[in-house]
Amino acid sequence: MEQKFPYHSVTVEEALEKLQSQPDGLTDEEAKRRQQEYGPNELTGKEGINPILLFLNQFKDFLILVLVIAAGVAWYAGHMVDVYVILGVIMFNAVLGFFQEYRAEKAIQALKSMLKQEAKVLRNGQLRTLEARELVPGDIIQLEEGDSIPADARLIRGKNLQTIEASLTGESLPIEKHTEPLDEKTNLGDKTNMLWKGTHVARGSATAVVAAIGGATELGKISQSLGSIKATTTNFRKKTERLAKQMAFIAIGTSTLVFLLGYFYRDYAFEEVLLVTVATLVSSIPEGLPAVITIVLAIGANRMAKQNAITREFTSTEMLGSVSVILTDKTGTLTKSVLTVGSVYLGDGSEVEVSGTGYAVDGELRHEGQSITAADNPVLQKLLLISKECNNAHLGKPKAGEGGKSAEPEVTGDPTEVALLVLAKKALAKEKGLLPEVKQIDDLPFSSEQKFRATLVEVEGQRELLVVGAPEKILKLSNRILTKQGLQELTEELRLRIQNKNDEWADKAMRVLGLAYVEADASNSVAKADEVKNLVWVGITGIVDPPRTGVQEAVSDCKSAGIRVIMVTGDHKKTGAAIAREVGILDADAGEGKYPLALQEDELEVDDRQFEELVDHVSVFTRVSPNTKLRIAEHLQSKGHLIAMTGDGVNDAPALKRADVGIAMGIRGTDVAKDASQIVLSDDNFATIVRAVREGRIVFQNVRQTSFFLLTTNFAFVSVFIITIILGWPFPLTATQILWVNLVTDGVMELGLATERGHGDIMKHKPIPRDVNILDRSVVPYILLMSVVMLGLALASFAYYLPQGEETARTAVFIVISMTQVFNTFNMRSLEYSVFGIGIFSNKYVNMAFIASVLLQLIVVYTPFLSGVFRFEKLPIVDLLIIFVLSTLVIWVAEIYKWVSRKKLDNV
Repeated sequence: MEQKFPYHSVTVEEALEKLQSQPDGLTDEEAKRRQQEYGPNELTGKEGINPILLFLNQFKDFLILVLVIAAGVAWYAGHMVDVYVILGVIMFNAVLGFFQEYRAEKAIQALKSMLKQEAKVLRNGQLRTLEARELVPGDIIQLEEGDSIPADARLIRGKNLQTIEASLTGESLPIEKHTEPLDEKTNLGDKTNMLWKGTHVARGSATAVVAAIGGATELGKISQSLGSIKATTTNFRKKTERLAKQMAFIAIGTSTLVFLLGYFYRDYAFEEVLLVTVATLVSSIPEGLPAVITIVLAIGANRMAKQNAITREFTSTEMLGSVSVILTDKTGTLTKSVLTVGSVYLGDGSEVEVSGTGYAVDGELRHEGQSITAADNPVLQKLLLISKECNNAHLGKPKAGEGGKSAEPEVTGDPTEVALLVLAKKALAKEKGLLPEVKQIDDLPFSSEQKFRATLVEVEGQRELLVVGAPEKILKLSNRILTKQGLQELTEELRLRIQNKNDEWADKAMRVLGLAYVEADASNSVAKADEVKNLVWVGITGIVDPPRTGVQEAVSDCKSAGIRVIMVTGDHKKTGAAIAREVGILDADAGEGKYPLALQEDELEVDDRQFEELVDHVSVFTRVSPNTKLRIAEHLQSKGHLIAMTGDGVNDAPALKRADVGIAMGIRGTDVAKDASQIVLSDDNFATIVRAVREGRIVFQNVRQTSFFLLTTNFAFVSVFIITIILGWPFPLTATQILWVNLVTDGVMELGLATERGHGDIMKHKPIPRDVNILDRSVVPYILLMSVVMLGLALASFAYYLPQGEETARTAVFIVISMTQVFNTFNMRSLEYSVFGIGIFSNKYVNMAFIASVLLQLIVVYTPFLSGVFRFEKLPIVDLLIIFVLSTLVIWVAEIYKWVSRKKLDNV
């Protein structure tokens, strides 16, 4: 038997024959044999966290390789202290990165459901409840309302069956199912005689034969296809690798220059030249840079986690700040994926707005902006009664939520019926005893043929048939209308008015339902379709899948930040365009121009040139397949865009993996989507993305600023070495003294600098271009200027103190470079704004780092043991104060540089 066979194209009998099954199910022996042949009904995908691989993954950066080479050279030269320090830095970086990513993976796993899925299966002609993993092709399964579908299956029998397939196809409305065979080339979303693993039953019941399990299911195919999709190398990793190569080039170049100058120009002994070369190599490599980059990313990841965005990969924190396009699904991402009655149009011509979204009964009824009650409106009362009683949905009791707020209750039943029930509950929550007691007698379920459902009830001794269905059908079956004055004839004028409102709401992508009733004979105890006639028209309800709270503002913020938002959904074209207008992806008054406002899958079947042109100008794509989502993403990436893809369904997973930043929904998201993503939103709120983008931009800013901070010191070190060799002076610092500044002085200050918040309106700037390096030409003048100031002060102090001895002179140089770098930290808090403008002491962590760093310099110089290890000499306190004051020169020079730079920009 084949799991790939097109079972939708054959009859039920042919499907059973092909699967070698029968209506009363398989025998235990046959099921066991098939389990051995096909394996368990499980997706083959990502295993649990492997701590060893996760730890080893921290050593992939080129910058780490450069440090390993530096440690090797130091070992060859016999500088074991330097070796231990450098290796310690490497391990610190690896451990910090490991724990952050391990914690993130644990958080993702905590979001996933840990419940085992069960299935009702016929074996040996008996109905049993088994674990879903035990299913095999040919098993006969039974499903009821609310059940999750455990495998792909061909429908054998169905009673009023509808399923929700949003996680697989993107379609938010229930899909009616039937048993008739279909054309073999039918699209996945239109295979209405098939049931799919990972979806669930919204209404009715079914008996089906399992056609595919595990990796052979449609869900499994998407999961497996992720393995063949190449995830993009993160742009940030590319940037840090370029930075590492730039620094390696500088380090090797300067070390080679020092060796040549010392060996050939100054004729030093080989051992002495090697010593100087190692010192230069150590000075020209910012050993603390890998650690500080990891720290900045960790701080960014923690900030994002507090904003409900869990970062699975460190580098995605910065990547999000560089995103220029967000491809977003509609259902469950922009919208709540919860159908809600938003408007009611009564038979008397009044329109009622309904506030509140979701399943919570918080909300009120409004007419012309004023809150109303149903107590004095018999038409509204009747509509609420029909909504409540012509209904099989159920609302559970809401649980206590965070902050004392009531959480939404758990629901069962058809989503549209749930929406009607919530409407009635909203009114009843404020008006106890509004509706009379009702006794339900019989029920006529909805069917696609009759296009309505009916419930026979008894209300205050009178039997009535309550009806809900397609407005056109209900209107056709009605001949009277309920008004505040009582029953009236349903004239053609009234019919036209109702039809116009129905069309208006349909154009807004509302799902419109008509509600009516008719009195029944007291002896009638069965709801019959042929008795649904001569109805009394009551009104229509407009049901929407409302946008999530804050989405409209989030889309607006994205536009201000230069980020293009594109909707890519499996839903209908009209629905997608309506929601896009509502949230601001499309302008409210936008009309068709050279390019359409929205496109669907079949309209994208054009050549590559036309496809690319459409993607560049259209922002709403509907009824799209996973392959088209990938094609859209890949085209945008080829144009140089960094893209983020949001989604929660299985159908989103391939594009989530291919995107530069994949963002999955944590609550509603499938495990497949989460495993394919880099970031998971624990609150499922699109608005969280904007806050995360801001944090991402701050991360990149802080990585750049801390990198420049370290490079400034290292450039000053290298310059001091080269010039002192040319002048024939002794070495100005030992390798151990350099390491102290690189790792301790700089290390303390960079920790404070890594906590810096963004200055100015960072979300008004354009996205960071893909090709912008961490170290680019624009900052070279600043680094050179600060290095020259440090160099000048260091050489002056070395020349001044050299007559007092080499160790005294080195101590002075050490203090000068340490203090100038400490003061330079305040400059580096912003390369654009004056430190006095943003508040020189406004970052408490930088202030604490400043105090700690100064104390550490005093301790290492004035503590006998440490001063002996590092070969320092005590300087007079007056000399220290003079050096301290002179070191502030870097602040004043930087302020002048920033002022001149701002003036140039103002004049452009």
